[in-house]
Amino acid sequence: MYEKLETCPSCKHPQFDNFLICEDYSVSKESFALVKCKKCELVFTNPRPSKNELGKYYESNEYISHTNKGNSLINILYKLVRSYTLISKRKILQQFHDSGTVLDYGCGTGDFLRVLEKKGLETFGIEPNEQAKKLAEKQVKGKVLGSVEEVPGDQKFDVITAWHVVEHISELRETLKLLRKRLNKDGHFIVAVPNINSHDATIYKEKWAGYDVPRHLYHFSQASFKNLAEKSKFKLVKTLPMKFDSFYVSLLSEKYKNGKSNLIKGLLNGLASNRKAATTGEYSSLIYILKKN
Repeated sequence: MYEKLETCPSCKHPQFDNFLICEDYSVSKESFALVKCKKCELVFTNPRPSKNELGKYYESNEYISHTNKGNSLINILYKLVRSYTLISKRKILQQFHDSGTVLDYGCGTGDFLRVLEKKGLETFGIEPNEQAKKLAEKQVKGKVLGSVEEVPGDQKFDVITAWHVVEHISELRETLKLLRKRLNKDGHFIVAVPNINSHDATIYKEKWAGYDVPRHLYHFSQASFKNLAEKSKFKLVKTLPMKFDSFYVSLLSEKYKNGKSNLIKGLLNGLASNRKAATTGEYSSLIYILKKN
């Protein structure tokens, strides 16, 4: 079953323009329409699978954040780079909080939580996918819960992270509101999302793996994400690049575009995207550091 949104999930404006038609290359092979809000310019998938139906679009061994089993060339490269990126994420977090409590929203199989625990941080995870949640529970000491509502009533956090998760959330503004309530007064909310204004998005257009329909419900530019943050009563502190994402996304996009992997071309396009972003700031994915407004 599908649901059609009548207003923008970020600013509630009722008018949109058609943007793109994209295919789900990973699971269903269905096509989905993307529209663009005429007011805040958020791009979002519309119509989209209902919340109860979304789970079936994650049912693939190649969906690596839920299984750790993906063994395609692209996923093998992803796993090789992951150890470095996990340390990089930890260092970003520790720029703002070297101790305290951390909630990783959408923690997947718990790899980031494990890295934080090794540095003595107290961790909580939220992971609605039961398969991924069970894997996380096996490798971390902290609690792994299924939803924000399961967090103990008086528990608050110094840092909440959401690494490539916000674009998946059905109840967008409502969930950000709940997370904000769980953040300490001087806490930080760290969010990473794909960037539709990146050079690799421009190269691959509707074949760009960053759209990942229908699992990605929202497709952010820097302007539309900042608007969402402000509507959710956060202020933007800093924006940082995720430079490895351009390579991973370009490799996947090459496969979607040509039906087979092209390692050299994917890596070259990823490099070209990062070089252009060094001037424009429009990296394939961006990390937004937020505080309560």
